[in-house]
Amino acid sequence: QVQLVESGGGLVQPGGSLTLSCAASGGTFRAYTMGWFRQAPGKEREFVAGTTWNGGNAVYADNVKGRFTISRDNVNSTVWLQMNTLRPEDSAVYYCARGKYAYIRPTDADYNYWGQGTLVTVSS
Repeated sequence: QVQLVESGGGLVQPGGSLTLSCAASGGTFRAYTMGWFRQAPGKEREFVAGTTWNGGNAVYADNVKGRFTISRDNVNSTVWLQMNTLRPEDSAVYYCARGKYAYIRPTDADYNYWGQGTLVTVSS
């Protein structure tokens, strides 16, 4: 089946930047929306960003809007999340997911394939 593998997480100081990557294999990639979610310890998993199949549209959670950018490369079946001006509250395990539909949804029930996550820690 479809496999999604995230990479790029690590430790960064507040105000710094990281770029996360998600490599997809085992199924059709380009026809689906793709999204990023995150989950901090003791918290619910939350939507971060999503993009349509052609990368022409994007949706961001309010608390990352203006700081994060989602993009995709359908030829190489890869999705990125560029994160700038990172804050300690951005610390979480970040998950890549493939959506069920052509439109972007902010709920995890609307995504049917998930990676295992990559840890981002924002700390001095």
